[in-house]
Amino acid sequence: MVAAASVIALSSCSKRLDIPQHGVLNYETFYQTDEDAENAIIACYLQMRGLSYNYNLGKNMLTDDFWAGGGGRNDNAELEQLNEFTFGTDQGMLQGMFTSYYQIIYKANVVLGHVTGDSPVMNRARAEAKVFRAWSYFELISMWGNPPFVDHELEPSEYAKPNGTTEELWGLVEKDLTEAIASGALTEKSSVNEKSWRITKQFAQAVLGKAYLWQKKNAEAAAQFDEVVKSELYDLYDDYENVINFRAKQNCESLFESIKFDDQNNPFDNWDFTGVMTHYRTDCMSINQNGSTDNLAKVGWGFLNPTKDLYDEFVKVEGKDGYRLNCTIKTYDQMKDRGHSILPGKSIISEGYFMWKWRSTQDRYSQYASGMDFFLDCNNPRWMRYAEVLLCGAEAHLAAGNGAKAAEYVNKIRTRAHLAPLGSVTLDDIKAEKRLELCGEGLRYQDLTRWGDAERKMKDNGKHCPKLESNGNVSYVNYNGDDTSRYGFKPKHNKLPYPGTEIRLNKNIRQNEGWE
Repeated sequence: MVAAASVIALSSCSKRLDIPQHGVLNYETFYQTDEDAENAIIACYLQMRGLSYNYNLGKNMLTDDFWAGGGGRNDNAELEQLNEFTFGTDQGMLQGMFTSYYQIIYKANVVLGHVTGDSPVMNRARAEAKVFRAWSYFELISMWGNPPFVDHELEPSEYAKPNGTTEELWGLVEKDLTEAIASGALTEKSSVNEKSWRITKQFAQAVLGKAYLWQKKNAEAAAQFDEVVKSELYDLYDDYENVINFRAKQNCESLFESIKFDDQNNPFDNWDFTGVMTHYRTDCMSINQNGSTDNLAKVGWGFLNPTKDLYDEFVKVEGKDGYRLNCTIKTYDQMKDRGHSILPGKSIISEGYFMWKWRSTQDRYSQYASGMDFFLDCNNPRWMRYAEVLLCGAEAHLAAGNGAKAAEYVNKIRTRAHLAPLGSVTLDDIKAEKRLELCGEGLRYQDLTRWGDAERKMKDNGKHCPKLESNGNVSYVNYNGDDTSRYGFKPKHNKLPYPGTEIRLNKNIRQNEGWE
């Protein structure tokens, strides 16, 4: 009897101890409801938002449009490496981008592998996941070439994936996007001025158009961009000076942007250095003086200052008094006239030009951060604007033999820029418009390498560095010597190196040529 009682007691205790573990998700029980599906796809949105710092600073450094800037040599070695093309396989910002793209892909694969219901919310989650995965692979292919092909959650035995083939990688991008577009599950705005934070059908069409354009499938690319235009759900924002500014979040031109809120209950949700990094070097400058109403942010570190070459391109296209030029770049004389000047005895890395388009004003930052508000950037990262659709569409139409449509799309951009229309356009016209219209938005490196222009334009990156004095004088310092093998764009830079950590962990990845 005692033995029997003991068995019963132990059995009863065993059942009471069989408690589900809290904080651990079970694939067999999660992803079964609309709420679960929504939470799963929101993870993709958050992962993409977290990419914005490396995306914006890193990709803009890989161009002829900006100096690394900052407070002097080695103020930020990673930015200088990218700007001068002196980086190796362990470059931190490139590794961060590469990893983030695959984290988006992983989260998209989780949605596609586990959200299997047929409700509208679940159908939308799967369609959005395909767009996230395709967008990430577009970025990887266009910068790294043939990265590993991962279209499902990997088992441990699959972790060491080899390089994908060009055909299967582009094939997955096209398949994901065409299925998402055809699903009928993606969001569409109801009017041009409606705000939407979700992935839309038109964003998917634009990404598919870019995928076709990069593969030189020009007629197919043109058709996708035309669909976005014909939807009449997007338009060029009439105030170019603020088109990517905090004050114009989710405007009619934005196809997709990540959302940030100035939330006093969760201020650190918006932790981001992007705005303070690219704002003017405030420890070397006197700002908001002489009655200035610009309300510029109080703290800035002065990275990514525009080059004279970029300024000269603006002047060549639209003159020194061009509307779009003055909305994008200010000269040092213009800055002084507005009440912002370099302090006596100080100097900054600049050729005398200041990026106005992405200027930071004090209202851009959270007001609830206990003295650290300059880190809490409430501006939304922009991923695609309608202007890019028009310019990519113009290029596709020109290559497909439809010059009239190409001119029509370019002239929409020029009209907003207060420029006279062109009767016909060349590829050089489109290249110039794209450089000026979209400068500082993380697109030029992929364009220059695709066009075959990168080495010609950036072979001297790193040859010298400018120094702007308070009196407006500019001098140049040679940090890298006269050995051109030490700096500047080389053929190997047409493809970025796979991160050294990936190569060391995965022996099946073949490193890009020149980076072995």
